Amino acid sequence: MRLNKYISHNSKYSRRDADRLIEEGEVTINRKVIKEFGYEVEYDDFVEVKGRAIKVRTELTVIVYNKPKGVLVTKRDDRERTTIYHKLPGKFRHFIPVGRLDYASEGLLILTDSPDVADKLMKSSIPRTYNLKIDKPLTQEMIDAMRDGLMLNDARAGGHEKSRITSMEFAPFDSFELRSEGKSFTKIRVTISEGQNRELRRFFAHFGAEVLDLKRISFGDIGLNNLPTNKTRYYTRREYSDLYDYLKQIDRAKLKQENIKKEKLAEERESKKLDEKKKAKIQRKREARKKAKKDAKKVK
Repeated sequence: MRLNKYISHNSKYSRRDADRLIEEGEVTINRKVIKEFGYEVEYDDFVEVKGRAIKVRTELTVIVYNKPKGVLVTKRDDRERTTIYHKLPGKFRHFIPVGRLDYASEGLLILTDSPDVADKLMKSSIPRTYNLKIDKPLTQEMIDAMRDGLMLNDARAGGHEKSRITSMEFAPFDSFELRSEGKSFTKIRVTISEGQNRELRRFFAHFGAEVLDLKRISFGDIGLNNLPTNKTRYYTRREYSDLYDYLKQIDRAKLKQENIKKEKLAEERESKKLDEKKKAKIQRKREARKKAKKDAKKVK
């Protein structure tokens, strides 16, 4: 995990705070000052900030939060806008959000005190379901793109003005369903398996449609379960059980991939050894022929 992310996930500091502390030389790894934001923290690294050790959180707690509109999913905002950490009870201030919902969006947000679990869920292809309201009737073009996917060289429309993302590829939606429509709006329910930056807003902006309302209602099998806006709930026993099973699947898949890589490297090394042996054998034959020719000349 990158150093700034590691500090943010395991302490009270935000990512920006971590960057500043690293730049100021306040961060050490194994007693040495490190000023590389992108340093990859290893399992046995000893990380300190201002002389205090960063302790990796190992206990696992997961909550569901019904995020309201007008709240940022970040620890601090340079414009001093309200963040989820202003709204959450103090005991959850160190929890890490699994992905983000933008300022104008609402609904289900999963948070956990485990950086490893947060990272695995963020990178997963677990389906996310949203209720959307756009300011245009649904067109055949939109339907085709939802069904077949879409590649945009210019995906800036619908994104944040300061976003560095210019192009984006949209995979086919897992599903989509028309809920209601009028002359100037359409309400649809969509399920996607990605979590790209303002993905749905960018997608519909390409067709000249603005997303007026966006609410995430589920993440895989995790739902709000009638949770009121701005309230939290803990995972149920079944949800924890399902999560542990999922994490085991990921670990098994990762181990399998690592074993495949090891086998491939071993085969490559073996192949390289055989090639070197063949080359050495050919070289010995050449040298033997040269020697034989020299000896023949000496005899003459």
